[in-house]
Amino acid sequence: MAGLAQAAALVALLAVTWKPLGDWMGRVYTDTRHWRVERFVYRVCRIDAASPQRWTTYAAGVLGFSFVSIALLYLMQRLQAFLPLGFGRGTDGASSVSPAMAFNTAVSFVTNTNWQSYVPEQVLGHTVQMAGLTVQNVVSAAVGMAVAVALVRGFVSRGDDDGRIGNFWVDLTRGVTRILLPVAVVAAVALVATGVVQSLRSGVEIAAVDGSVHTLPLAPAASQEAIKELGTNGGGIVNANSAHPFENPGPVANLLEIFLLLVIPVALTRTFGVMVGRVRQGVVLLSVMGGLWALMLAAAWLAETHPNGPAALAAGGALEGKEVRFGIPGSVLFAVSTTGTSTGAVNSMHDSYSGAAGGVTLLNMLLGEVAPGGVGAGLYGLLVLAVIAVFLAGLMVGRTPEYLGKKLGRREITYAAVSILVMPAFVLLGAGLAIALPGTADALNNDGAHGFSEVLYAWASAANNNGSAFAGITVTSDFFQAGLGMAMLFGRFVPILAVLALAGALARQRRVPAGAGTLPTDGLLFAGLVGGTVLLVSALTFFPALALGPIAEALS
Repeated sequence: MAGLAQAAALVALLAVTWKPLGDWMGRVYTDTRHWRVERFVYRVCRIDAASPQRWTTYAAGVLGFSFVSIALLYLMQRLQAFLPLGFGRGTDGASSVSPAMAFNTAVSFVTNTNWQSYVPEQVLGHTVQMAGLTVQNVVSAAVGMAVAVALVRGFVSRGDDDGRIGNFWVDLTRGVTRILLPVAVVAAVALVATGVVQSLRSGVEIAAVDGSVHTLPLAPAASQEAIKELGTNGGGIVNANSAHPFENPGPVANLLEIFLLLVIPVALTRTFGVMVGRVRQGVVLLSVMGGLWALMLAAAWLAETHPNGPAALAAGGALEGKEVRFGIPGSVLFAVSTTGTSTGAVNSMHDSYSGAAGGVTLLNMLLGEVAPGGVGAGLYGLLVLAVIAVFLAGLMVGRTPEYLGKKLGRREITYAAVSILVMPAFVLLGAGLAIALPGTADALNNDGAHGFSEVLYAWASAANNNGSAFAGITVTSDFFQAGLGMAMLFGRFVPILAVLALAGALARQRRVPAGAGTLPTDGLLFAGLVGGTVLLVSALTFFPALALGPIAEALS
């Protein structure tokens, strides 16, 4: 009952904020006026805020901004010894981060993945954490939102503006100043009130019962925790992530953090409906997201409360790897929500989940993280799958598919197909190559089906820009640092380029009126079609790999 109450409270909070936040974000991205601070940014950066861009220019802005961010974050880690509040931390006995790890971390945070192959409280000082990682937590989320809004403008366009989809720099600035920073500030204060730590000290010494002295790490955790969840980032300021009491002290903080990582992806469906002028279109996408999330939550909860094995049966559930203050319901609710978005934060050890529940967290990512998905990435990912669903329906009835008044021809479907095929290619090829290398066996804590799941999970997490891990695998070798780094890069930016190309192609079209043969896309039938497409694409692509890993473990 306590678990059901938590889930009900979470759904109620999301329902209350869905309309006001969704409407506000719709106004943010359609407003013709600029705030004073925004005009200052435009003057300093020499941005012509009144000039909309074609998709190629928009994409150049996304790539240019992101790759400059990677370079700056890499340099900050390499030069950590010269920065204040470094506390002598680093790798390999130095006060800086090794080149391979610095590359992996820079790519990870800029791509909104936040994969961490290091112990944060031992490797990174507060300056790099705050000025480097926290800043990227904000702007990488704003980039995802900008891309989603650009795709929506492609559907909204009447084809008389030369295929222009907005101004990337304006969308980026507004996402930061009007949405992410204000909400994150309020959330950080709320987290401090629940007991989350906010300190610039390196640690505090405490005496144990036996007289020994231990140092507990301190950090500006609340400020990073707020945007870590709100921006669906996931990188913790301590190694235990949201399982650590300094980041997540109790059930109230736990529920608040789950709410933060879901609220913007959920509310963006309302924003979509507002921008296209038909709120029911957004409700359809929300129903698909909510249905998949509820299905995954029920499956994982059932698996963890009815596990196999004498120890788990004696305990009444799979309690290994879970914090007692959260229990099974709070842990599963967090795990399903964090892998259903691109967050990657954890409050329990996914590696210790039962085979079925661990498979659910893995499948959540392999679905493309659309239940409800990351900030921005969930919306544009689901819209791409909606385009595929309309195309499949058109094939069945022999008509040119249409969605929101735009015809979906060869060019549009090609862009959509590229967007959804990049992730499976990197996951399957990367996992296959890793398994084939002899050194991978030494990096695993488990063999057999569970060991395979650890490898598959790592590549699924990287290519989907999630960042969580089974943690039974050591990924500090140069192969994993470079390989997973490239999977993060291509898994983030190739789909973004395809989505922006799709937005440009749609924006050049004139809207066509709905006819007698037009598929209605604002009802339950279309919601089922889109949800079925999501499941079908993943089932056909990943079923053999899942059969070798979590399915085999669950049946053993």
